[in-house]
Amino acid sequence: MSSSDSKNSRKDFVWKYVIEVSGEQYLRCKFCNQRCPGEVNRLKHHLAGTHHGMKPCSKVSEDARLECKEALANFKDQKTKRNELLQEIGMGPTSMHESALSKTIGTLGSGSGSGSGSGSVSGSGEPIPRGPMDKFTTSQPRQSTLNSKWKQEERKEVCRKIGRFIYSKGLPFNTVNDPYWFPMIDAVANFGPGFKPPSMHELRTWILKEEVNDLSIIMEDHKKAWKQYGCSIMSDGWTDGKSRCLINFLVNSPAGTWFMKSIDASDTIKNGELMFKYLDEVVEEIGEENVVQVITDNASNYVNAGMRLMEKRSRLWWTPCAAHCIDLMLEDIGKLNVHATTLSRARQVVKFIYGHTWVLSLMRTFTKNHELIRPAITRFATAFLTLQSIYKQKQALIAMFSSEKWCSSTWAKKVEGVKTRSTVLFDPNFWPHVAFCIKTTVPLVSVLREVDSEERPTMGYIYELMDSAKEKIAFNCGGMERKYGPIWRKIDARWTPQLHRPLHAVGYYLNPQLRYGDKFSNVDEVRKGLFECMDRMLDYQERLKADIQLDSYDQAMGEFGSRIAIDSRTLRSPTSWWMRFGGSTPELQKFAIRVLSLTCSASGCERNWSTFESVILLFLQIFIHIFLFQC
Repeated sequence: MSSSDSKNSRKDFVWKYVIEVSGEQYLRCKFCNQRCPGEVNRLKHHLAGTHHGMKPCSKVSEDARLECKEALANFKDQKTKRNELLQEIGMGPTSMHESALSKTIGTLGSGSGSGSGSGSVSGSGEPIPRGPMDKFTTSQPRQSTLNSKWKQEERKEVCRKIGRFIYSKGLPFNTVNDPYWFPMIDAVANFGPGFKPPSMHELRTWILKEEVNDLSIIMEDHKKAWKQYGCSIMSDGWTDGKSRCLINFLVNSPAGTWFMKSIDASDTIKNGELMFKYLDEVVEEIGEENVVQVITDNASNYVNAGMRLMEKRSRLWWTPCAAHCIDLMLEDIGKLNVHATTLSRARQVVKFIYGHTWVLSLMRTFTKNHELIRPAITRFATAFLTLQSIYKQKQALIAMFSSEKWCSSTWAKKVEGVKTRSTVLFDPNFWPHVAFCIKTTVPLVSVLREVDSEERPTMGYIYELMDSAKEKIAFNCGGMERKYGPIWRKIDARWTPQLHRPLHAVGYYLNPQLRYGDKFSNVDEVRKGLFECMDRMLDYQERLKADIQLDSYDQAMGEFGSRIAIDSRTLRSPTSWWMRFGGSTPELQKFAIRVLSLTCSASGCERNWSTFESVILLFLQIFIHIFLFQC
């Protein structure tokens, strides 16, 4: 880049969000320290959160995000107008001549431009390769139509070579969805011809060392988030391919979920004393002042360890995993007579269809390739969602078992086939009971989906979600207590003694989307949960100030009652709302942010279990290589 070009590019507003490091060839985001290969436009996409080639910045300020988003929109509008103008003068927009013509758009618009130009094309009609020297030269505009076919073929060859590599190494297809995939491809393309890929030695030495350094920087960002927002320690056990019982420990905060460690607890998994020791060590490592809650499943050894941890650590909470408890609710509901009988018959239907290739092929013909089995978060959620799929394909299944093709097949005369056909066509209770099971469980499955998702912290919503699910079940049953009563009792048997914690109540109370809503229920249970949490998490002086400040929040006084605060209650996340409008009540603001930033589930420990063994081995390799490199 020439000195004049460099000078002009520095006028772009986005440079104020760049950290310049001497000797580095790429930009660094001021907010999250993320490396940004390429030009400033890529950094704008990173800050604007467009998911265009880079992972969005999780720490960007709202003003910076909106500024970058607006700049990208304006750039897109200008580019569209420029392309329309190029088409009017008979030249399609291509990456080779766009930059050359952008400086002359003004003169073209005033009528002083020329329509000449023999494009810079080789004798074979192939476009001139883009290389590292292009930045020092200018290109003549050329028509894209002469080369589009050749470029398509060239891209096809490149894609085949990439595919061949992925297939030969047995990599999963979703590798290309990795956030680092496009930056890697773009970096290689921007380098141009002559790029020499890294060797095995480079990958295991200096490249690995720099990535570990970057990982350390990312971890520091997570530590800052733990201190600012508080965090949740998540723990859960799983069994690997060697039948070892491993326990994963992860830390969750608004910055994301961070894998801490995994230990082999094959001989101690049922020992509450040792489980307490493991959890206490992790709390000590992270810092007790940063930990708001510890989440585990509801097994007796974890319950024992959690209670002991709360006795020792007076500021934190132990809470059972919401996803695990809701799954137990679904299991309990599945044992009711109607549900158990219906699930049993539905399993027989599914087992018969999926157990025979010809029948499965026939079913897919009638359902237009829609499946009956719907894998879900947990085993019992899968069972009830599969019921929902069966009900959606009711007419297709009836048509299949009534068809001439089925009746003339050998399967129609076999015992299994006759029994399955009888269930689908002639059982007067099967379809009504399937519908009843769906209406009484799907609202609970929806809550399970919500608490399992990592899209938003759910501590501010779970109390309302559970109440809404019960109300929806009652509504689906026509308000008839004899129908929804047994379901409610199964839910309450798990919710009241096991799942419900004061943190859930205070999250409900401090969520402005719910607190100022017409349906807000300011019952004793909610107020009691609020005060219990304040007593446990705040020292006396903070507790006193927060209690006084609570009046301003309750009555929407001061900044809480401003028009923008009222209008943004449902537009901002609860945490963001408190950060923006809670400045005049600092003690209450800090308390609210720490609660509303929490997750309710330890699903992060359960997700992708099969990958953790590989992760552990990878960490071992990393530290071995670092040791050897330093030696």
